[in-house]
Amino acid sequence: MRLRVHIASCWRASKRSAACWRRRADDTARDPNHRRKAMNIGMVGLGRMGGNMSERLRRGGHRVVSYDRDPDTRQAAAASGCEVVDSLEGFVEALPAPRVVWVMVPSGNPTEATVAALGDVLESGDLVVDGGNSNYNDSMRRGESLRRKGIEMVDAGVSGGIWGLAEGYCLMVGGSEEAVALVEPVFRTLAPTPEKGYAHVGPLGSGHFVKMVHNGIEYGLMQAYAEGFELMRAKQSFDLDVAQIAEIWRHGSVVRSWLLDLTAAALEEDDSLSGIVPWVDDSGEGRWTVEESIELAVPLPVISMALQARFRSRDETQFGFRLLAAMRNQFGGHAVRRQS
Repeated sequence: MRLRVHIASCWRASKRSAACWRRRADDTARDPNHRRKAMNIGMVGLGRMGGNMSERLRRGGHRVVSYDRDPDTRQAAAASGCEVVDSLEGFVEALPAPRVVWVMVPSGNPTEATVAALGDVLESGDLVVDGGNSNYNDSMRRGESLRRKGIEMVDAGVSGGIWGLAEGYCLMVGGSEEAVALVEPVFRTLAPTPEKGYAHVGPLGSGHFVKMVHNGIEYGLMQAYAEGFELMRAKQSFDLDVAQIAEIWRHGSVVRSWLLDLTAAALEEDDSLSGIVPWVDDSGEGRWTVEESIELAVPLPVISMALQARFRSRDETQFGFRLLAAMRNQFGGHAVRRQS
């Protein structure tokens, strides 16, 4: 009996929250200046992304209240003039309702714990934005958990890296129309311009899904550049200047891109890249993209092979290639190269 009462109570709270969000959306739609108004927002995580995003928002006229679990990071932020709270609970007093708190921490357990903790301290009508590289399935699950408490959630795929402070960020946003509309002034400030680089792409989960595919495409593009430049460098009879070629390709070429700009910068510093170990990490989105392609039976040969190439880069023993050489020796007597 108590369980039925609890479920009914949660359902009524959810209905009240939904009605509240609809009224707020109507008010927002009637306000022609909403897209440009300054907001109060909390930022959890002051790393390279969260710190720069906070600064861009402050420069755009928003009030940002920041929190980081590392006390040294909080102290450094406060010393630089940032408004800082010492706990997630501090957002409740520091921000006016409805509160908006942006989570910018590593995906996985850090995001899981942070969103759950915010669900315990925020109030019905508040909103959480997950701007990290979360799996879209996790975002949908977390959003549903928050919604049962009357708290809305928006998932924002963010691209731009360390250059975003100056150049702006590309934002792929998922969530209800009402929730996204509430945070829209923040999105338009973070974007390269108020009218470009930001879009509400669909319901909750879609923002991180689109960002996942974005990063999968990034894997393929990067691999293609790496293979092409490796081939040119191997053609020793031409003595090609790969740094020079990267630079001229940036202007007028059909393969020009921001990734090529960064490639040219890296090769200008050291065209042999002698100080870099050939070990390439992956942050998860490439794997999720390939897993999704298997689930939907959509072939992704380029992205899949780009991911596999990163795995191969980490194999210092190269046992598979040793075994291939051994098999050729066994069946055909082909010579093998022995280590000295």
